[in-house]
This record gives sequence, structure tokens and C-alpha cells, in this order.
Amino acid sequence: MSSTRNATPHASDVTSDGAAWLASAGAYPRSTLALWEERPEAPVVLPCGSAFDVVSAPAIFGRRMLDRLWDDGPGSGPVAEFRGRMLLFAAPGTAQRLPSLLDWEEWSARGREGGRTGAVPPLLCHGAGDAVTVPAPAGPAPADAPPRSGSRWLVAPDTRQPWLPGPEIMLWAAVRAARAAVRISIFPPADQDAKVYDVSRRR
Repeated sequence: MSSTRNATPHASDVTSDGAAWLASAGAYPRSTLALWEERPEAPVVLPCGSAFDVVSAPAIFGRRMLDRLWDDGPGSGPVAEFRGRMLLFAAPGTAQRLPSLLDWEEWSARGREGGRTGAVPPLLCHGAGDAVTVPAPAGPAPADAPPRSGSRWLVAPDTRQPWLPGPEIMLWAAVRAARAAVRISIFPPADQDAKVYDVSRRR
């Protein structure tokens, strides 16, 4: 897969080690890697629960979570955008624990009466027994071509053992994103595509 990568790594470039980590989630990692060697632009469906869990958020709210993780927190694990949803890769077990943490803190969309109901939009938590479609490791062939079907990596996997946030960190990011969402700004939003995440800060 090195032939599809530029000489200078970018936060949205999946490295060979990152591809190997993604493929390790499936039952047949060598077959997945062989598919990507032949068709590096092909998205694949991967099971959750062993190598990673995935927290899927609406695109705008997910971007706010991602910004909080990088601006005020420890950084993020791999993050992808797929068909209008933000896929935040998290430590195994997060999908089971995060919804109960949101309920306990009364930030869930189905929070207690009198709580902060609806402050955090419904998050889809994919864990053991679930699977997600992840973007292809290689972007579109022309450098300036738009990604297909809104599918792209924002923070691509770059090692065989990437750091992954657990449920407490995901809760922290969701709560802060919810608080940011209620602030009204008279200024137009910044160009989010210009955002650069310094992966060297990842813990």
C-alpha cells in the first residue's frame, strides 16, 4: 500500500501499519489487506468489539466532539466521516459503557425528566456484535477530487496499536460539544476542512 501514499504523511493518510490494524478487526485480515492492495479505494465492513468500538455521531456534533478532543483534551483515535456521520474509534467496551454514562450524567437524549434532555444528540455506539463500514485507505485518485459519498478519513490510523479513547473521555468530549452547541456566535463558522489535527500530540 506504500505505492498509494505520498512521501509526506498527512493526518488523513492511512499508513500500512494503520491498514494492518484495521484489518486485524476482521476474521480474515490477510484477505482484507489483499483487497486493499488490489482496490485501495474500496470501503469495507469491519466488526467492532475486539480491536475497537465506534461511536457514530451526526456530522456537525461529531466535529465538535473531535475539536474538543484536540483543542482541550488528549487528542483522538482514528476518526472517519461516512455518509453524514462521524465515526470516532474508541477503546473496546466503550459502546457498552458510554450510553449508561450519558444517562447517569443526564446528558443523554433520553435523559431523566428535568435533566438536560436532548443536549447530546443520539449517539450510535457500535461494539461487540456490530459492524461498521469504514472508508477506503486511499483517497480518490486526483488530489483535489471530492471523497465519494462523503467517505473519508479525518484522523487516519497510522500505527498497529493506535491510542483509543475510553468511555470517560468520550463522555467528556460529548458533554463539552453539547455545551459548545448552545453558544450562539455572530461569526460565521471557520472552514472546518482546513482544520489540522496534530497527531504527534496523541497520547
